[in-house]
Amino acid sequence: MKYAYYPGCSQETTSEEYNQSALAVCQELGIELVELPDWSCCGASSGHATDYRLSHALAGRNLAIAEREGLDTAVVCPACFLRLRDTRHEVKNAASLRERLSELIGLPYEAKHDVRHLLDIIVNTVGIERVAEKVTRPLTGLRVVAYYGCYLVRPPELTGFDDPENPQTMDRLLKVLGADVVDWRGKVDCCGGGLSLTRRDMAQELVAGIRRAADEVGAEAIVTACGLCHANLESRQAREKLIPVFYFTELIGLAFGLDARPWLKKHLISPLTLLEKHGLLG
Repeated sequence: MKYAYYPGCSQETTSEEYNQSALAVCQELGIELVELPDWSCCGASSGHATDYRLSHALAGRNLAIAEREGLDTAVVCPACFLRLRDTRHEVKNAASLRERLSELIGLPYEAKHDVRHLLDIIVNTVGIERVAEKVTRPLTGLRVVAYYGCYLVRPPELTGFDDPENPQTMDRLLKVLGADVVDWRGKVDCCGGGLSLTRRDMAQELVAGIRRAADEVGAEAIVTACGLCHANLESRQAREKLIPVFYFTELIGLAFGLDARPWLKKHLISPLTLLEKHGLLG
């Protein structure tokens, strides 16, 4: 299976390990990711708050390039995923916007192709059974919670692949990798990533609440699918007791027997001691 791959800005910078682990895992699963030629920022973090036309133009340009390639788009950043899905939805349902957008970006765009998050592709298209076949190093004994955050499954009319209040896609995936996945009350709570610069006190409080929820169920680590959430959950934990935060792609790679050290060394909170405790570093 083949997808146009939209990395997004974070995957080229602060979330480089997410990008690297995603590419490695997709290669193992037979998912061909063709990086979108000349892709640009989709405006996910602030474009929509500045001007909706700018927001649609930034996202629409990338979607038009993918459409020209004749491919559905795969995304790993939930904020990018939501912004691209929103633009596709608006264009699909408004001919006038489609015409204005094509004029703005200088490319035709008719919203013919889908935009999907990699988590959705792996679980619902590749399939849990195929993932299970590739596991050579089960994550036995690793007690984790799946953290979805705000944008991955909400709003459901745009994201569309899981329950917005009690999502299970990542839970199912982590279970088939052999991890001890525990239910908890914080899986869709906001971490305050968007407030990191403007209201640090509020972001700190939100992260503290998520940590309390993880501690209540005895989680050893938090697993996410978002680079901004990952950075926020790592950098704003209370220093007296730190627990690692993984990308779901890193744990897939570990379970597949891949060398995860190049990814894990980029973390602010080192997960190496925890993984060594469970014999998961090979």
